[in-house]
Amino acid sequence: MPDKISGLDRRELLAGLAATALGQSAPRLASARGRNGVALEATELAIAIGSGQPEIPIWVLRSSPPEPAVRLMKGDELEIAIQNNLPVPAVLNWRGVDGARLTEPLLVRPPLPPGAKESQVTPLRQAGTFLWDLQLLGDGMARPLPALPLIVAESEPVAVDRDEVFLIEEWRLRPDGTPIAPGIEPNGAPPLYTVNGRLTRDVTARAHERLRFRFINGCQRTVIALKIEDLEVRVMALDGEPAEPFLARNGAMVLPPGGRVDAFVDASALPGATPILLHNGQEARPIGQLVVADQSPLRDTPLPLAPALPSNGLPGKLDLKSAQRFDVTLGGAKSGWIRPAKVALSAPPAFRAKLGRPVVLGLSNPGEKPTIFHLHGHHFRLLDRFDDGWKPYWLDTIAIESGQTQRIAFAADHAGSWLIESVATDWAAPRLVRWYSVE
Repeated sequence: MPDKISGLDRRELLAGLAATALGQSAPRLASARGRNGVALEATELAIAIGSGQPEIPIWVLRSSPPEPAVRLMKGDELEIAIQNNLPVPAVLNWRGVDGARLTEPLLVRPPLPPGAKESQVTPLRQAGTFLWDLQLLGDGMARPLPALPLIVAESEPVAVDRDEVFLIEEWRLRPDGTPIAPGIEPNGAPPLYTVNGRLTRDVTARAHERLRFRFINGCQRTVIALKIEDLEVRVMALDGEPAEPFLARNGAMVLPPGGRVDAFVDASALPGATPILLHNGQEARPIGQLVVADQSPLRDTPLPLAPALPSNGLPGKLDLKSAQRFDVTLGGAKSGWIRPAKVALSAPPAFRAKLGRPVVLGLSNPGEKPTIFHLHGHHFRLLDRFDDGWKPYWLDTIAIESGQTQRIAFAADHAGSWLIESVATDWAAPRLVRWYSVE
């Protein structure tokens, strides 16, 4: 199909990320506020991608009973019971929940052996769009490992009518239809994208209805742009943290692997279908539609502009003058990066930060491909070029172009040992990790 996100190539996709960073019930074991339980299972499953397609075997992390997303409330204390029914070790990776030290994979929580079961308990102090996955040990496995969204609702009312999750994932299939896991050379297999496990997803709304889209890039190696044509898309949160609301440029949002965008969209006053497009730096393709039904409007006029989402408590300012500064080169054994299965606290950390002080990291990518950096334990600000300010949002993941350096800053508020992740934007590239300490 023609490129409908005009002129957007891979480099512009990543530049856009640096510049703009860019209703289901929860399965619970207890229903009252306070401690809530969720049962998770790592297991093999056969799925069909698309109507009329043969089923293919994959390994999944799913809730029991199965749901497209686990939904809880800010202030809940969450107890997870996870059963590993895979023939390989598995470790649960949390994306975006800051300060959850007892759940930190590999450094605190060792891999779960085949057939084993364990429980984890953590308080949900933040509202937002988060992610669970098993991907730290997933490179080169017999099956790919899709992710599972975790939605934590605000304790205060939010001015939306409906909440829609779009989990976008990338697949590579062999000629016989079996999937190729990341970390393995795809041998020219083209990318195939799904939304919540299907090739497309349409959302039907009434005129003047306000939808909260939770867009999640569940692709493991690919930066994507999403665009809702001809409608205003107001970005409200990035990577699970509230932002100063802003309009997505031309309705397009850029997400690195693991990135999340919460956006408010008001349905048009006129009936019709608005395409939702995905761009991977090479071509645009439709992944769904927002369809305004030919029926009476939900209300006579659109809702007023929504205020910013309630804060999760991150500081309004960072004192960069007093910040501890460290340089981190991404990727490669010479830089201290290793495969996740080999990480150990006996190895030197990437840096040691003092508790309660700001940290500035200079992230350099000497590699030939753009590289994704993910910080565990904390969210960060993307700094302006001369360290004289920052973008008005928080992130936990960023893409860095080949040969470039980006500077980020965070408040080292959570003591402990935390992972950092690095992976090049290449299907066969290895996922690498190091660790840092806050003391």
